[in-house]
Amino acid sequence: MACGNRTVNRINPLHIAGLLIVILIFFMIKLSSAKDELSHTKELYQETLSLSTQLNGLKEVYSNKSEIQKSLNILLKNRALTSSNIKQNISTSSMVLSSESMDKTALNFLMGKLLNGSYNIFSLKIKRLSEKNASLEVEIKW
Repeated sequence: MACGNRTVNRINPLHIAGLLIVILIFFMIKLSSAKDELSHTKELYQETLSLSTQLNGLKEVYSNKSEIQKSLNILLKNRALTSSNIKQNISTSSMVLSSESMDKTALNFLMGKLLNGSYNIFSLKIKRLSEKNASLEVEIKW
């Protein structure tokens, strides 16, 4: 048997080590980006949780039909509004307050109470009739 130049195809161990290092670096970069994404997702979750808590509180304030009706009835019995002849039209989802003619002090009083209160004002129509009088139509939803 003659021993000739025979080449054996073997993989160089340095190539294997280099490939493993490249794969390790690739996974470290992917892990880092996954950590950043997780951190961002946690921040978004906290913001969403805070917003949902606030919306739930607002829902409790604005959707309590009996409390809204009770507070509006107390408001409309005020002496400043008795001469305005305000009509109430109550449906299952809203209340419409309307007056053909009311003086500007009564209008200012009513608007101050409505806009500063916790009412879901769906529509508001005020029409000036004269220097001192205006007509009003307000729809409050619950």
